[in-house]
Amino acid sequence: MANSPHCNGKELFNIALVSDFFCPNTGGVETHIYFLAQCLLKLGHKVIVITHAYGERKGIRYLSNGLKVYYLPFLVVYNGCSLATIIGSLPWFRKIFLRENIQLIHGHSYSLANVNRVICVSYTSKENTVLRGKLDPRKVFTIPNAIETKFFYPDVKQFYENPTTVIFLGRLVYRKGADLLRAVIPKVCARHPQVRFIIGGDGPKRLDLEEMREQHHLHNRVTLIGALPHDMVREVLVQGQIFINTSLTEAFCMSIVEAASCGLHVVSTRVGGVPEVLPAEFISFEEPVPDLLAGAVSDAIYKREKRQLMDPIEKHRAVSNMYYWPDVARRTEIVYREAMREPTQEWLSGLKKYANQGIGFGILYITVALINIIFLTVLEFFDPAGNISIANDIPRTRGIHVTKSRGHIMATSPVYSANHRPNCEMRRQTAAGRLSK
Repeated sequence: MANSPHCNGKELFNIALVSDFFCPNTGGVETHIYFLAQCLLKLGHKVIVITHAYGERKGIRYLSNGLKVYYLPFLVVYNGCSLATIIGSLPWFRKIFLRENIQLIHGHSYSLANVNRVICVSYTSKENTVLRGKLDPRKVFTIPNAIETKFFYPDVKQFYENPTTVIFLGRLVYRKGADLLRAVIPKVCARHPQVRFIIGGDGPKRLDLEEMREQHHLHNRVTLIGALPHDMVREVLVQGQIFINTSLTEAFCMSIVEAASCGLHVVSTRVGGVPEVLPAEFISFEEPVPDLLAGAVSDAIYKREKRQLMDPIEKHRAVSNMYYWPDVARRTEIVYREAMREPTQEWLSGLKKYANQGIGFGILYITVALINIIFLTVLEFFDPAGNISIANDIPRTRGIHVTKSRGHIMATSPVYSANHRPNCEMRRQTAAGRLSK
């Protein structure tokens, strides 16, 4: 295996973050990848991001701190997800990985069959992943998401002087509880004539919410502002005192952390890993039932009117001490290092693991893997790895000391053909994950 560069005695890696969700799109996964990449760059690693094209944003782009992004021309079929095709995508990935000398591939929503290490964003997610994937629990780690709390701070004047306002920010889809939100809003508005709602986000359920507003004559009390760029989220959050999360499934939920950092009290459905995210005094839970959730929002409104909600500045300080991106990056780096120490997996071993997935899926996975191996062999014959030029790198950031100012991810070994890049002994480990969106 080729030696990795070192900085201050620490081994550095060439990392590819691969996801359908990235800038300019907004959401939890997009935010996670961006800030994790920035922190890994500061730790001295080489990091690139690979995603599909967004409109006119195609080809190679450079973001702040030298983050290189490949926007590839893949077909997007549903909800921002691209259609993975062997012939259409494998040549792109092979050439990028070779040109960039990638050692570790960190993806999302990936197969569990051949993982070496797994990172989940909550203990509930870890438990489900171990059971579903039949994984060794010792290889599964829990590292939560984080936020940049310096961008999410309270506006005390608005918190106390604005009329009582409930905020919802998220994609307007079934999984995020858009139907539940539609049922809750009229009930809360009927009980509290002065309460307003601000709904940020877009999606197929937006029309249902507009119909609800029309049906109940709530135009003056319910505002739909559509999709928000990330730098506008704080400006919307600080207009309210209560944040509602109606998700039906959720591994972590970064939006409630952002809301709490801005000083808002959170009302949420009790699902997935959400109960692990915030202290009890920051959040109220109810089952995903309209009457129950409306009652929880009403209780929060009464507390707001009686000035019983926690001070927003105090809440912001507490969140700042709980969630910190450099800490997430350092913990992720440890898992990466363990994954890189794993012995390189032979392709036959990978096929055996696929065979354990059952008759139907096992045959499907083995067939796809064999097609990949054959196609890689063909690509190596017509376009040898030794003929692919290495991309020029922006010099690594060295000697940076990070100080504290305030899907899980899985590590796997890819299955490669025996003759793939015979002139290079560099091992490539992969990482994949399912993050909360």
